[in-house]
Amino acid sequence: MNENIRILKPFFRGLPLIILAIIISVLAAKKYLTYVTPMYESTVKLKLADVQEGVPSANLFKDFDVFASANKIATEIEVLKSTVLINKAIAELPFNKEIYRKGSVRSVELFTNSPILVDGTFNSAIALDKRYGLDVISKKEFLFFYPESKKALKGYFGKPLRIKGGTLLLNLNTPFINSKKDLKIIDSYEFEFLSNQKLIDKINKNLDIVSVDKDVPVIRINLKSNVPEKAALFVNKLAEVYVKDYIESKFKAADTTVDFLKQEITSSNKKLSASENNIQNFKDSEHIINIPQETETDLRKIAQLKIEKANLKMSLDAIKDLNKYIANGKGSYLTLAPNFEAFTDLLSTEMVKNMKNLQAEKKDLLLTYTPENEKVKVIDAKLKDLTDYQIESIKNTQNNLQIKYSELSNEIKESEKVFIGLPGKEKKLTILNRDFNLYEKNYNFLNEKRIDAEIAKSAKIAFHKVISPAEVSTAPVSPIRSIIIVVSAVMGMFGAIVLIYIVHFAKAKVNDTYTIEKNSTIPVAIATPYIKRSSDTEDHFLKEALQMELKGLVQQKGIITISSYDNTREHFFHSKNLIKAFAAQGRKVLVVDTTGELQDYADQKNYINFSGVHYLSAMQSVFKNEIEEKMKNCELCIIHNQAILKGRLALLFMSLASQNFIVLDSRKTAEKTIINIELLQEEYHLPNMWFILNKAGYNPSIFSSAKKIYNKYFNK
Repeated sequence: MNENIRILKPFFRGLPLIILAIIISVLAAKKYLTYVTPMYESTVKLKLADVQEGVPSANLFKDFDVFASANKIATEIEVLKSTVLINKAIAELPFNKEIYRKGSVRSVELFTNSPILVDGTFNSAIALDKRYGLDVISKKEFLFFYPESKKALKGYFGKPLRIKGGTLLLNLNTPFINSKKDLKIIDSYEFEFLSNQKLIDKINKNLDIVSVDKDVPVIRINLKSNVPEKAALFVNKLAEVYVKDYIESKFKAADTTVDFLKQEITSSNKKLSASENNIQNFKDSEHIINIPQETETDLRKIAQLKIEKANLKMSLDAIKDLNKYIANGKGSYLTLAPNFEAFTDLLSTEMVKNMKNLQAEKKDLLLTYTPENEKVKVIDAKLKDLTDYQIESIKNTQNNLQIKYSELSNEIKESEKVFIGLPGKEKKLTILNRDFNLYEKNYNFLNEKRIDAEIAKSAKIAFHKVISPAEVSTAPVSPIRSIIIVVSAVMGMFGAIVLIYIVHFAKAKVNDTYTIEKNSTIPVAIATPYIKRSSDTEDHFLKEALQMELKGLVQQKGIITISSYDNTREHFFHSKNLIKAFAAQGRKVLVVDTTGELQDYADQKNYINFSGVHYLSAMQSVFKNEIEEKMKNCELCIIHNQAILKGRLALLFMSLASQNFIVLDSRKTAEKTIINIELLQEEYHLPNMWFILNKAGYNPSIFSSAKKIYNKYFNK
């Protein structure tokens, strides 16, 4: 038999039980779903501002949002989870009280569908976080119960009710009652006022804030609640509060920055004015207009004066040489040939020309007159006057040039005094100018930032935005009916399968020939199937008798012992029907009955009954001699043996047989019996042992087995 088919036999046998377990599991799951509180989930998607990409990256919006930094998604998620934002959100939502309609198994929160309204003022925290009971007995009256208390306080709708730690005011929700027909008002309710901490803990337990992707600045805010409206309201409000908080934070930062910048600008302006005054006072005290230009002008002036001085020095030196030359040639002026390059005025030139003319005229006169002639003397007198005048003029020119040279030297010295202390002035002015430039740059920078901050302050916009608002969920996320039902069915199926196989392996029956062959070396002679109709019994055993003959198990004058291990009823069926089959073949069969069970089924002529008590003490030879005596007129002897485990003579009759057949019932005989029989054969050297498997391949259903058990024990 195929090993896989053999393994699946318990499964197919227990298939009705598996189906029943699945049905029971599904029904139990559906019953569970009617009592479990469903959870609804709402989700809102929030896109964060990204200053690097998208709309905020434009220069205009950068100016509006100059104080925004690049958002890190993890940081913003923690901000959304912060107690500050959650407090702001729940402060704007009616989540601080819960009203339940009380049922026999579970309570259902009503929220906006409550026919009663509960308000309270509290002066102590002892009244919070407690589940109070309320029984509405009419449209005017109700009974109030403290937690775990059966004592009621009577109250009236519309009138305050004093409790421990506060005062309650209960009213009927008239608009809701009028909008609902057949609404049940008189019922049992529960309500609870939640403290801020418990409400936050309750929200945090079911709040999940995650990013869509680590590189995408989009955050998903999820909340689970047993009331779908609550989940949608909270996540939408949290996103709204987050955006508002961002705008407020940006506005506060900008406003604070503007105030700070104004103060700094005022201080910087004072420093800048003081620096300007210092520069002005320094320039006034030092008579400075523009040091570089003034220095350049003075340098040019000194250079020009020095050039003039050099030229004047050359002229002075030349006139000195001329004067010395004339002084050395006194009395012979007219014979000198002075260089008049240093003395080139027009009057001197004209005088020299006149002197030359007079000299020529004198020479002409001397040709005619003597030197003492009046005409010659007159010319000499004229020459003398001109010569004296010329010499005096040269002296005066020299003196004049000397005076100019001295004055020019003094002027150069005075001009050079301007540069005394100039490096110190430049250093001081540079320091003053540097301070002025620093204050000026700081002043300009602060003004620019003030303008940016005022723009940011006036631009009350945010680039965080809700891209997918939450909607009220219509289908619960837990429990998921289909999954729970499927899982329950699968668990029921696997539980039943496991139970079936546990029972199968715990029983450890023979089941099939494979089990026999696996545990023993004793072969299987025949395998008798389960015979449903008694009319088929004779035909089947005739076939088995023939098979036994063909296998050489039936011999002339042979002795066949048919036994079982626990109970003679297990092999009685085979003993009775094999005897009939061999007799039907025309054989004379000697029936040896060790139990007395075949007395009514055997031919009394060929029948030996060894079930008497006196046989219990007989020796083997007694049984052997009597059987041999009877076998003289018979062809075959069949011994219906006692049960091996209980019979005292079972092994004795097995030792007398030429063939020993042990009947194993596939549904009743334990697997360990095979090993026990194997041990008996080895210990007592029992001859030619064979197994007969009864009910081979029989795999009755659980229900049929249960029916048999019921009929056996309860329907007698």
